[in-house]
Amino acid sequence: MRKFNLGVLIGAMLLLFLNCSSSKDSDIEVPAVPTDRVIQFSGMDWIVRTTRGKKEGPGPNMFSDTDNSVWVDPQGRLHLKIRQEGGNWYCAGVIAQKSMGYGKYVFYINSDVSKLDQNVVAGLFTYLNDEEEIDIEFSKWSSPSNQNAQFASQPSEVVGNKQRFDIAPNSGPTTHYFHWQTDQILFKSSYKDDKGADKTIHEWAYKGKHVPTAKTEKLRMNLWLFKGQMPSDLKEQEIVIDSVRFIK
Repeated sequence: MRKFNLGVLIGAMLLLFLNCSSSKDSDIEVPAVPTDRVIQFSGMDWIVRTTRGKKEGPGPNMFSDTDNSVWVDPQGRLHLKIRQEGGNWYCAGVIAQKSMGYGKYVFYINSDVSKLDQNVVAGLFTYLNDEEEIDIEFSKWSSPSNQNAQFASQPSEVVGNKQRFDIAPNSGPTTHYFHWQTDQILFKSSYKDDKGADKTIHEWAYKGKHVPTAKTEKLRMNLWLFKGQMPSDLKEQEIVIDSVRFIK
């Protein structure tokens, strides 16, 4: 009589169960490991990025997960800070645990982003890899004469995959979004005038060949140093985010 291997049989049954189970990419979460710092902001869980004393991209830079670099204040606002400690500059970033996929990603920024140092980049983006990424970024990319903001669908070096624009000084709090659809990405930045009316700073409909397909990408926000350079004014840098909203 032929003998059955019980372990093989159990393994096969488990594989069958997993294959028959269904889950949407939008339900996938980044597994937090015991050493990760996780914070709650805007009703979502975020992993605070750390490079544990090593330099990694973008930049490359060192990222710190301490509450001196990333914190939520009593008003519920998220602070990301580039700071110096022990002669080293540390950047800041957070990664949403849940993958949300297609939809409208709205960012309410409390800071005046025009005041960021020319070597600083603030990014609001979804990321799977360097060629499947949607970006709203604030930076002069180390050139004082550059415009200070851009929309992009990576790879941004492809002609037509990004648009640069200026956010004027003293615009106050600003709102930014990208509405990611299967065939296009709609971008918009705006502010409120003295009467509370919404005023468009810039908007763009990207319909090129590099609209990412929704997979297991995660929403990220970061504040980092271009090419790993220290701020040109040697001052610590900060961005304050009032809230983030996702609309399916």
